[in-house]
Amino acid sequence: MHCPFCAHADTQVVDTRVSDDGAFVRRRRQCGHCNKRFTTYERPDVSFPSVVKKDGRRVPWDRAKLQASLQLALRKRPVSTEQQDAAIERIEEKLLAAGEREVPSRRLGELVMRELKKLDKVAYIRFASVYRSFEDIDEFRALVDEVRR
Repeated sequence: MHCPFCAHADTQVVDTRVSDDGAFVRRRRQCGHCNKRFTTYERPDVSFPSVVKKDGRRVPWDRAKLQASLQLALRKRPVSTEQQDAAIERIEEKLLAAGEREVPSRRLGELVMRELKKLDKVAYIRFASVYRSFEDIDEFRALVDEVRR
């Protein structure tokens, strides 16, 4: 593993921990050249389905895109990074359990909305207002009323 700071190839594993749910291994490493420390994560390499966009394009699964969407919706909300990571894990588990080679972006959006609804109602409304492209205030009001119930 090359050091991300100095690109030196000699790095040592200082500490190894398995996540609580066993989904990944976290390793603390130290560079033998510059002595800086960094963290790596090991996950099983699995094949996620392609995402089929509204216009029919097929794009590869991108965890970073999902993470960015959640972070945007949860910006300045009291939700920890661990809770966000757990939500992403649950979404990925559902996609893998379905065993499909392709997933419509609409289904992915619904999975994200379910997770956001559990995490934070304000973030759920933020995401839904963009995702569902509300045409008028009545649609937005109906969503808020649904959340209040």
